[in-house]
Amino acid sequence: MLHPYQQEVCTAIYLSVRDKKGLTFSVEIARQGGKNEMSAQLEMMLLIAHMEKPKNLIKCSPTFKPQSVISMIRLKDRLNDAGFNGDWASELGYIIKLGEARAIFLSADESASVVGNTAHILLEIDESQDVSKEKYTKEFKPMGATTNVTTVHYGTTWDDTTLLEEVKQTNLELERRDGIRRHFRYDWEEVAKYNPDYLAYVTGERERLGENHPLFLTQYRLLPITGGGGFFSAQQRAQLQGEHTRRHQPEAGKLYIAGIDLAGEEELEDGHLISLNPKRDSTVVTIGELDFTGGDNTVKEPHIKIIEHYRWTGKKHPELYAQLVDILKNVWHCRRIVVDATGVGEPVASFLRKALGSRVEPFHFTAKSKSELGFNLLAAVNSGRLKVYKGDGSAEYQEFRGEMERARSQYRASQTMNFYVDPAQGHDDFLMSLALVVEAGRGYEKREAKGGEREGGSSW
Repeated sequence: MLHPYQQEVCTAIYLSVRDKKGLTFSVEIARQGGKNEMSAQLEMMLLIAHMEKPKNLIKCSPTFKPQSVISMIRLKDRLNDAGFNGDWASELGYIIKLGEARAIFLSADESASVVGNTAHILLEIDESQDVSKEKYTKEFKPMGATTNVTTVHYGTTWDDTTLLEEVKQTNLELERRDGIRRHFRYDWEEVAKYNPDYLAYVTGERERLGENHPLFLTQYRLLPITGGGGFFSAQQRAQLQGEHTRRHQPEAGKLYIAGIDLAGEEELEDGHLISLNPKRDSTVVTIGELDFTGGDNTVKEPHIKIIEHYRWTGKKHPELYAQLVDILKNVWHCRRIVVDATGVGEPVASFLRKALGSRVEPFHFTAKSKSELGFNLLAAVNSGRLKVYKGDGSAEYQEFRGEMERARSQYRASQTMNFYVDPAQGHDDFLMSLALVVEAGRGYEKREAKGGEREGGSSW
């Protein structure tokens, strides 16, 4: 049974198909709000209504696997539930046929070959915010040109440059002109009216991510973000500031983790560094103390207190090996260490893992992994789980605060982002080291000491 907001969308689309109006709809429903179920039931109704004629319904998704495949499975299940088990058939691995009518599932990936298909009944664009405007305009939209097909774009908002946002703004303008509703928007609060479990889940996500986290804003509140700008707001920088003092040695019974951002190798002349410019890239180690404020062993995301920074500028990686091992092993007894293993960092990460064991986790920066790193860092700040020591007037603290102020963000397609400091304004060593120490603390579970083991894992 569909909820009222789902029925409202299905009714509008069904009437446009039935009356051959050829309208284009945009539908924004909060993540996990039942968009796919609604689409499957709409497809089932339309196939049943047209099963005596050789007509096509076409649905495209950003990827064939898993998105199109999941949509096909859902439609098959709905047909079976409706008593059509044995009446529908699969064709060519991407078509479901009921009588003479077909539902064709295609990939909107840039490399997918889709030209030549015709949409007679309905054209659906799933996760429209992740579909290329050019791909849609050149290859999918023409599929309904000769049939005046009704088209529907589903998704959640991202930024103001996506295909979904463009269709949405066009629809809102058309609504102002003729009063015909073409855009449907249901944020998480609307969905939660009909599902208490969903209410509990999203409330938890709001606490974990923060009300203004980019993912919560777009996926649940359905508010688009614009371009980019400062990575941390003034409010977030204030939240990051803690009340504890910096420490240079551990306390008994505390658990420590580390994040290591490695400097790029400098060009050499005759085996020596050309200069010792203090503004060059640095290797930064951030030490965090895990704080299980929940008071039990079920806390999955502990608070992290940043209590120490180390920085080396103009020093080659091999020269740091012994010092890094001593600091991480003998000084802080770190339980988990996440180290930048991208490019020239690979041999350092490999050395540390051999010296310190499995608690060293190499991190390879890619567009996707860095995006996730940035989102997790924002979530830790927004939820109050990450705090840095009080200002001590040190060069490390001043550089740390400066990088937090200069940090920028850039939002990209497919719900990804980049965060960085503009090279013209300085480096981002402390910023990346901070993000890596948050990664080190993610999902860390407190365990009771057994047989001489320390809490959180086995001893060195």
